[in-house]
Amino acid sequence: MTFAVRNRVVAFTMALAAVTYLDRVCIAILAPNISTELGLSRVEMATIFSAFAVAYAAFGVPLARWADRDGARKVLACVVLVWSAFTMATAAAWNFASMAVIRFLFGVGEAGAWPSVARVYSRWIPLAQRGRIQGVFFAAAHLSGGLTPFVVIALAGWLQWRMIFIAFGLIGALWAIGWYVWFRDEPRDHAAVSQAERDHIEATRGLPATQVHASWTAVFKTPTVAPLCVQAFANSYGFYFFITWLPTYLAQAHGLKGMGWALMSGLPLMLSCLADLTGGEGSDRLARKMSLRNARRSFGTGGYILAATATFLATQVANGYLAGLLIAIGGACSMLTLAPAWASAVDVGGRHAGVTAGVMNTVGQVGGILSPIVLAYLVDATGDWNLPLIVLAGIYAVAAIAWLMINPEQRVEA
Repeated sequence: MTFAVRNRVVAFTMALAAVTYLDRVCIAILAPNISTELGLSRVEMATIFSAFAVAYAAFGVPLARWADRDGARKVLACVVLVWSAFTMATAAAWNFASMAVIRFLFGVGEAGAWPSVARVYSRWIPLAQRGRIQGVFFAAAHLSGGLTPFVVIALAGWLQWRMIFIAFGLIGALWAIGWYVWFRDEPRDHAAVSQAERDHIEATRGLPATQVHASWTAVFKTPTVAPLCVQAFANSYGFYFFITWLPTYLAQAHGLKGMGWALMSGLPLMLSCLADLTGGEGSDRLARKMSLRNARRSFGTGGYILAATATFLATQVANGYLAGLLIAIGGACSMLTLAPAWASAVDVGGRHAGVTAGVMNTVGQVGGILSPIVLAYLVDATGDWNLPLIVLAGIYAVAAIAWLMINPEQRVEA
């Protein structure tokens, strides 16, 4: 049975996912132009990349608490307007300091996006479908990120890099207005939701019928949250390599350029679309045959083992396209874990789904903060572009072990 209104909610969040990655990824493609015009060193550019992740980590939990308290309708509209404004403000940067501050403030806005979407799904999506829906959500994000290099290269033919940021910022502002006008935090408050759809969602979403009294701080006492955070660190550490230094790695370590370079730069995120759908749908289907814990864990541990293996193999080949393909496969395998991880955070969190997802996402962003900077220092110190990939393979291996300790059947509110 298909319910149109919740499908439209998912479509709205997919559009949001696409906008988040459009705005995040474009700076990596434009980094050579920005560095040349502003006179930035490799470490300074890495610091700018990490400024976003610092803000993303610092403000994730506070904004998630706001969403859990006041609802995702208002919070998402506000944060998307904020980050869209600072996406456009990137066009006004004139030196290292101004660019770092603007990207930090851009990160403040984006910090509230995905935890708020977790809050939306906890109210609108039946528990048995959350893996699938999270997979669709992340697929939209990664497809957008994978196509962004082509969009940016096409626009760069007739727009300066500053104007590209302005154009992308306007897209997010339009989304925020449409979301606030149409969305409602509870299905029963949306005029288009039928009684049958409302009753079905409320009976299958896994929330207690009445408000419980567990404090949001109970999230930190729930054992499964810690390993969820460890695997999120690994996921973000790898992801930030893909959206920051991968284009430069392909150009400098392997001499790729032109459309081939653009293709390999976007390939990890494009392959991740298939991985997102597989991890989400696959873990939901597997949960019908075994425990939810074993179903999610199979994709989590298996995905990271494959990611570690492919990433390490990329350091052992000389051909740039083969190395890029192995990196893309490794990145996609790491994303097999994304939908199961976020679905687990929503399941575990219950009415504190936003904060639970926010805590996981915040710790994950520590990986995002470190990834660009660690690479810059390692390459500056050794001249070896493969060393950061060996480090990444090791981090993926640790995440595979962490998944063995994750139990999505635990509850913050138990």
